[in-house]
Amino acid sequence: MKIVTTYPFEPFEVEQIKNAAPSGGVDIKICRSREEFLEEVRDADVVYGDVRADALAVAPKLKWVQAGGAGVEGMDPSLRASDIVVTNYQRTFAPAISETAMGLLLCLSRGLVQHYVPQFYRHRTMNPVGSPKSADHAEIAGRTMGIVGFGGIGAEVARRAHFGFDMRIVATDARPIPKPHFVAELREPDWFPEMAAQVDVLVAAAPHTPQTERMFNEQIFRGMKKTAYFLALSRGMLFDDMALARALQEGWIAGAGLDVFPVEPPPSGHPIFDCPNVVMSAHTSGWSPDRQVRLIRDFAENVRRYAQGLPLMNVVDKEAGY
Repeated sequence: MKIVTTYPFEPFEVEQIKNAAPSGGVDIKICRSREEFLEEVRDADVVYGDVRADALAVAPKLKWVQAGGAGVEGMDPSLRASDIVVTNYQRTFAPAISETAMGLLLCLSRGLVQHYVPQFYRHRTMNPVGSPKSADHAEIAGRTMGIVGFGGIGAEVARRAHFGFDMRIVATDARPIPKPHFVAELREPDWFPEMAAQVDVLVAAAPHTPQTERMFNEQIFRGMKKTAYFLALSRGMLFDDMALARALQEGWIAGAGLDVFPVEPPPSGHPIFDCPNVVMSAHTSGWSPDRQVRLIRDFAENVRRYAQGLPLMNVVDKEAGY
């Protein structure tokens, strides 16, 4: 089995991947240039990373592509139309992303980003805001979280929100998947507008497809509770950023936690930076040393399966786009 990549695996990671195949015989070529990649891919069985049409044209033996991330919306049309199996990391990054999601939400619900962080850094003070009875500090226990996209990210956020913070979970997903016992309702996508209007936290965790692009728009934000929060975790193209900025500035919703944005980074003049009720991270919610351990573990497991002729994990439905 010959694996070709431009990803700079560490030497111990290369050994872990090679040793995953019981019969041995795994050759991993780490290419330092596009020219080297196009030469090595000619007799490759597997590619780790991105594959474009020029590479496919010279790689007749290629049978499997392991995408380096979870999203595959940028897949080359020639790869999408081929018989080559594509796998992704649809659940590998979910633990870190779900922790970030709860961190963003708590920063908003407890007033940290709106009241105390600015007070601390700008004025070097620590004064309470509101009163013990005011809505400046909200609790999330017992509140309802609505999740759009119940894949790896959505399911892990739901699990942590329910078991860790006693939240009620409702969700939508395009696939006919079984409803976990910790989810109150799991419905088809057409329930989304109705669900959005009744939840206290609305989470964007769906993949980016033509059907999901800008689905979180002015109509949705206007229909949400004024006390509700919006969390964007999967892809920035799922929401209308200008509508969200208006929603935050005009009080349609209480706040937003964003790890992704339609254009990253947002230009410095974007109105999102004028919203005191938003907290953002730089599309880093899935980052951690532990994520790298899972990444190598999962790829090595798929190498083992491929070597033994077994079904691979996380196979992408190329027509659906996830």
